[in-house]
Amino acid sequence: MSDVTGHPDEYMFAGDDAVVPFQVEALDARGRAVQLGPTLDDILSRHAYPEPVAKLLAEAIVLTVLLGTSLKFEGKFIFQSQSNGPVDMLVVDFSTPNAVRAYARFDEERLADAIEQKATAPAELLGSGTLALTVDQGEYTQRYQGIVALDGSNLEEIAKTYFRQSEQIPTDLRLSVAKLIERGEDGRPVEQWRAGGLIVQFLPESELRMRQPDLSAGDVPESALDDMSEFREDDDWAEIKALVSTIESSELTDPQVGAERLLYRLFHERGVRVFDAVPVSDECSCSREKIAGVLSGFTAEEIDDSIEDGKISVTCEFCSTLYEFDPAEFRPKN
Repeated sequence: MSDVTGHPDEYMFAGDDAVVPFQVEALDARGRAVQLGPTLDDILSRHAYPEPVAKLLAEAIVLTVLLGTSLKFEGKFIFQSQSNGPVDMLVVDFSTPNAVRAYARFDEERLADAIEQKATAPAELLGSGTLALTVDQGEYTQRYQGIVALDGSNLEEIAKTYFRQSEQIPTDLRLSVAKLIERGEDGRPVEQWRAGGLIVQFLPESELRMRQPDLSAGDVPESALDDMSEFREDDDWAEIKALVSTIESSELTDPQVGAERLLYRLFHERGVRVFDAVPVSDECSCSREKIAGVLSGFTAEEIDDSIEDGKISVTCEFCSTLYEFDPAEFRPKN
């Protein structure tokens, strides 16, 4: 734990692929910041997604990492969208303490049309549908799931809606994705994906200070719209949002800035405390044993339908690992 009050160059930096928790006690604010580099690039490059899909999935990965690293128990945080756009599904799994995996499903023809029409904003790629954010603590516990509509907003706004509706905690966040050109070991230019994000929440001791108006949900009667004094935004939270609004997208992805330097830029006048970073790694939970277990539940007809060239081949959608099985393994023994 460190107080980032002096110049940030005096402190050790967490670097890429590490979430930095922080606290601004003077403003009753807590949050996390992250920059993803090699981990993100490995996930996206493995699938060779078209650039608009890669960028959209990268935002989902950053958001999931920021939310998943808040879990204080062994379990999973799962981001899953289902919608009618060219990118009809995004799935990101974060398994505590630090493993993330992700994939996107898209319609090639519809995506090509969207690219041609320059309709590649996140809302246009997703279309309408739902986003489910699920906390799974394991086999013997009940899942907690929050569902929010995909209504044409970007992921930042959708996440804020989720917190306002499900958690009722004033929350602000920023997400950014970039493709940078670096020089490889052979001196040739190499494209690399990077992304960054910051989430901050207002958590004063008095819950009354947290109360925010939700006009879309009818929180304020129409007759009272002229008098909003009861719902006056807390000054500290207003200051937090004003500071977060100054973040440039490039600051979130620039490796020369880093999470700690960004936090210093934002909150040094108020004082910001950073805690031990949580590393993030590209890890998939698939295994030959797990897939064999699924196949063991297939009927004889389903096994026959799964055979190609005399074998059963299964490719993990997350990590692209290919598993091959002899069909005889799943036939009844005489």
